Amino acid sequence: MKRIAVFTSGGDAPGMNACIRAVVRGAVYHGVEVFGIRKGYNGMIAGDMFQMSSHSVSNIVQRGGTILKSARSKEFMTPEGRKKAYEALKEHGIEGLIAIGGNGTFTGAMIFQKEYGIPTVGAPGTIDNDLYGTDYTIGFDTAVNTALDAIDRIRDTASSHDRIFFIEVMGRDSGYIAIQSGIAGGAELVMVPEVLTPISEVIETLQQGWKRSKSSSIVVVAEGDEEGNAAQVADKIKRQVEGDVDIRVTTLGHTQRGGTPSAQDRILASRLGLGALEGLLAGQKNVMAGIINNELVYTPFEDTIRLPKPINEDLLRMVKILSI
Repeated sequence: MKRIAVFTSGGDAPGMNACIRAVVRGAVYHGVEVFGIRKGYNGMIAGDMFQMSSHSVSNIVQRGGTILKSARSKEFMTPEGRKKAYEALKEHGIEGLIAIGGNGTFTGAMIFQKEYGIPTVGAPGTIDNDLYGTDYTIGFDTAVNTALDAIDRIRDTASSHDRIFFIEVMGRDSGYIAIQSGIAGGAELVMVPEVLTPISEVIETLQQGWKRSKSSSIVVVAEGDEEGNAAQVADKIKRQVEGDVDIRVTTLGHTQRGGTPSAQDRILASRLGLGALEGLLAGQKNVMAGIINNELVYTPFEDTIRLPKPINEDLLRMVKILSI
């Protein structure tokens, strides 16, 4: 394999640039030409790709986002779109791909490889940490620390005004950001999609705190919780709790995707980028590079996409104990 390409797809995550850097410099080290594809599968279809060098990735390890840009491509979901992408790759002489992204990215890569035989190895880039086959994904640690910083700040104002704050963090299908930032931020309760937390239980927890003379509380809500988002949960609480309770809602939103990646994310992204590249050169295909128990492993895309990554329920139990 003499010429490969790297691209980022789906939601951006802090550390993606460090991963791109590792792929490019690893390719240069191994004597392989490497191209960057702009804007994910859309760029692949359009043939928007350029040759990269070691200099191309200078001074990016500390930058959030992705220098290759990212997008979600509806056209690539069609056979016609994938055919255009294949023809563009063939025109540039691309023999293998490194895909940095999440479930949607890997689903597209798996279908594409089956149809056209271009081997692809993935690197898990998503703040949600919801991919089976790796302990942590690129961007997760930074997102947790971003959420934690906000929780710490909100705790100050909650205490000053005796308020209950419902803080919504990202996690449509995964509660990893909520549970980690909740524990680190001393939240009274964490609500995640994986485990149903009824409104009655939320009210009971808050009331127990009031009995212990707790004048303020923090509840961290993953956006995909079964009871609804933070605003919906807060509204249900207001309608069911008697008396004048001062409730506020803060939605952190896309602030969790931006910012300077943490040291942990930079190191993880570098390991995964180099691991994905060297796996591709060694003949791996249709797999995701991951780190499990501090060891590099390769998991088939099919398993990464299909198998759930469950929340450790001991962590939820920990929140309950430590909030007393």
